[in-house]
Formats: sequence, structure tokens, C-alpha cells
Amino acid sequence: METIAVVSGGIDSVTLAYMIKEETEGALVILTFNYGQRHYDREALCAFKCAQKLGAEFHNVDIANLRPLLSGSALTDEIPVPNGHYADENMRVTVVPNRNAIFLSVAYGLAVSRQADCVAIGVHAGDHPIYPDCRPQFIQAFQEMERLATEGHRKETLYLYAPFVWLTKADIVRLGHGLGVPYDQTWSCYKGGDVHCGTCGTCVERREAFELAGVPDPTEYASTG
Repeated sequence: METIAVVSGGIDSVTLAYMIKEETEGALVILTFNYGQRHYDREALCAFKCAQKLGAEFHNVDIANLRPLLSGSALTDEIPVPNGHYADENMRVTVVPNRNAIFLSVAYGLAVSRQADCVAIGVHAGDHPIYPDCRPQFIQAFQEMERLATEGHRKETLYLYAPFVWLTKADIVRLGHGLGVPYDQTWSCYKGGDVHCGTCGTCVERREAFELAGVPDPTEYASTG
């Protein structure tokens, strides 16, 4: 069995990669994307380290030339990354239009060309309030769209795997802790500094997840409050 996994280098996607290696004996192919995000260097290094540890094939997909077309996001434009809780309304400015659909389209293209069995992504329930392309309805609709788009060319059993879509980030941390995921080698902060800022939505969510999961947080934060 071969799985194509979209791995940003964050908690969710790295845990997903470890879970796939635990559950299957087949090949794992990791795709990470440069779409012009300010925290790209930090993310990509973590995704690469994950691939190395798991013995997975690694591909860095450079679509940074799309950055001027995907405007209006604090991740790609000169817009300040907001502080506060991840689910707060002000985090809408971190939405990159159609991001997961773009990533999954590339992953499916690779899966069809290689006759892979599975495409995997680590979206979770905490993303639902702000990010429409992380919701169960999107996952279901995208899988159906790809079933039609690749008919007659894909492996007949190719499917989209999103095992965390109903889980919280704390659930994922608890699961990953049991799998031995090295969370000190994951990156969440949208600001992309030398260490996690500790105040942006993703940092707040990260810290909260470890606390709720009852798992020691190995992360260095620039601010503790």
C-alpha cells in the first residue's frame, strides 16, 4: 500500500504521518508545500525531518509563484498575524483561499500517476469554525469530485484519508504522544520567527492542546502569555 500524505510540519500532519507508518506496511510519500507563507522555512524543515525519521519519500512542492494570486491572507501578505485564540473571528485573516483543495489536487495527481492507494491530510475539528476546507463536508465532496476527475486512470480503491476530522488538537497530541511523535520537531507559529511567538492563534492553540492532553509541551515560546 502506498500513501501520499500532505505534511506541513505541524502537530497534526506529523502525527498523521506517524500514524500511517504505524498502521500500514506500505510506502509513505510526504508532500510539503511552499505557497509563499512567511513560516515556510520552519514548516518545511520539520516536514523534512519527519520524512527522514520515518524513511518516507519527500517532495517539496514549490507553488510560491501563486502567492500574488492568493491575496488577502496574513500568511502570505504584509498583514499582521493576529494574536488571540485560534477559533476567534479575527483569525479569518489567516485563511489562504482554497489552500487544502490546491494541496489535495496535487496529491491526487501524484497518487494517480503512481497508482497509489491513499491520499491523506491531517485536518481536525478545531479548524472547522474558521477554515471551510477543513470541514467534513469538504472532505466528502472533494473525495467525490476526485472520484469523477480521475475515473479510469486511478487505482480503483484510491481514497481520501482524513482520520482527525472529528478530533480535537488535544486528542491528536494524546494520540501522537503514544506513537512517540517528537513534537519538539514540529512547527505551528504563523509568524515564522526563531521560536514560537506564543501569542498568535496557532501558538495559543498548540499550548492549550498539550495542556488539555496532559502531555508535556516541549515547545520554546517567546512569550508565555
